Amino acid sequence: MKIHEYQGKELFRNFGVPVLSGHAVRTAKEASDAFQLLGGDLAVVKAQIHAGGRGKGVFLENPSRRGVELVRSAEEAYRVASDAIGNRLVTAQTGPAGQRVKLLYVEQGCQIERELYLAVVLDRAKSLPVLMVSSQGGVEIEHVAATTPELIFKEHFDPASGLESFQVRKVCRKLGLSGPQSKSADKFMKSICRFFTDHDCSLTEINPLVVTKSGDLIALDAKITFDDNAMYRHPELKLLRDLDEENSNEVNAADHGLSYVQLDGDIGCLVNGAGLAMATMDIIKYYGGRPSNFLDVGGGATGSQVTEAFRILLTDPNCKGILVNIFGGIARCTTIAGSIIQASKELGFNIPLVVRLEGTEVEEGRKMLEESDVKIISAKNLSEAAEKIVTVTASGK
Repeated sequence: MKIHEYQGKELFRNFGVPVLSGHAVRTAKEASDAFQLLGGDLAVVKAQIHAGGRGKGVFLENPSRRGVELVRSAEEAYRVASDAIGNRLVTAQTGPAGQRVKLLYVEQGCQIERELYLAVVLDRAKSLPVLMVSSQGGVEIEHVAATTPELIFKEHFDPASGLESFQVRKVCRKLGLSGPQSKSADKFMKSICRFFTDHDCSLTEINPLVVTKSGDLIALDAKITFDDNAMYRHPELKLLRDLDEENSNEVNAADHGLSYVQLDGDIGCLVNGAGLAMATMDIIKYYGGRPSNFLDVGGGATGSQVTEAFRILLTDPNCKGILVNIFGGIARCTTIAGSIIQASKELGFNIPLVVRLEGTEVEEGRKMLEESDVKIISAKNLSEAAEKIVTVTASGK
């Protein structure tokens, strides 16, 4: 689960991580008022969307505006907000359609000495959280990793004891922080690592982390993603979820106990089991096709779940055909076949449907489909199924 920058900074503030004052606003008038409330002669107006690269992002209807703008008066804050609210912001992470901006964050300015990069993620290879830092703050970390990987420094730490002082000193030497800066860094980095573990995060990223002229470290950004599987431990965090920023099909799938991720291809996949779903997408690519989704209905899928899965796939305008690849176990092939027949009656299939069934009660399931009036293309193995769906979607028949 992702949250907005302003929400992340409120969590930081409550956890003792230094952030600047700011106000979330939804109108140009509120942006103007926020500038006056901050009381300085410089502020930053930031678009609040669940995507990175906002500083370089461009608004579709006003290309002269960026997702992050410096303003020096209440009037300028009003103009910038007027151009941003309701407009679509395009960044490297949004795709060409961009994301509509409904919310802004007006934050006070500060005197910046240096910009650094800091993040905490889980290193799955070592089964430990790792603090990552770089002197190249304000730059996409992917670019730094590709061009100057030697400028990224890592420190793994025990989630029980947290980051140790000797580790902070190592990081400070690599970043060139000394004196008051290193003292500030000790408190800051330890707090961020505790924040990561205490909140069950999968990502806590600050880009840029700024060093002020007085030597203080301040989080000028807050990009936080929480582990969905741990949200039962944090009911208060669920209240921060912004469904407008999420794919509606992915939200609907989660509500029905389905694992769904929308992709940019044109072949829908309905599979039971995450590993089998990955293999299905791989073999579609092997035969020259492009999956339009990852969809795992689970090993114990019910008829209503399968029907809802079809409903989700059929609402994707890019989906030109569907491959059903089921290995019957707890969910028997007869259950899946009956669900396909029921879904056909409720929804109607107006695109090609290739079905490959294997496992418990497979012969009975195949017979049910053969005797039904559902128009399907049968396949007895995964290679045959993938080849057929790629061929039929490419032909448009």
